[in-house]
Amino acid sequence: MKDVKQVEIDKITISKRFKLLRLTLYLSLMTALSSCAAYPRLVNNPVDPGGRGLNSLAADLSPSISGRYIVFVSEREQRQDIYLYDRESQRTIALPGLNSLDTIAESPGVSADGRYIVFAGNRRGRSGIFIYDRETRQLRDLTENLDATVRNPSISANGSTVAFEANLNGQWDILVYNRNGQPFDLPTPVR
Repeated sequence: MKDVKQVEIDKITISKRFKLLRLTLYLSLMTALSSCAAYPRLVNNPVDPGGRGLNSLAADLSPSISGRYIVFVSEREQRQDIYLYDRESQRTIALPGLNSLDTIAESPGVSADGRYIVFAGNRRGRSGIFIYDRETRQLRDLTENLDATVRNPSISANGSTVAFEANLNGQWDILVYNRNGQPFDLPTPVR
């Protein structure tokens, strides 16, 4: 039978081992998380009064991120325009031919290389899914031949595929198009 003194020494030893194990696990976890690219980090982007940065004094809405690019809607010019921000160079990128006075833009997305930008727009009272090619500076309505209300587009990382919601026949469905505006013929699951 152990004496009281030996029991106390055993309790202290176990307590020290537990604390050491807890500290080791904590340090291992912190090391693993700090090397993880998806672990949230605080990004300090101050407001740029000139409107050239990520944050401005205007309403900045619907951000979407892909790779080094952040695309968002902003009311910097007193209308809803699309802006593209490069996280590496820490500046907005000019998008000639994209924004127009007669289109209200929302829900943008960007391909991983920043070449293609997709967004929902309302032009002359009709909704559409638009794709912009930064290389050719061309803006196209992918859904000009679709008789439906459309919203919430997303684009694949390589920019080849666009998915969006469409209100066909009184219900919202997901449609998938290639970037040339051709629908994919996806099989319908048996219900």
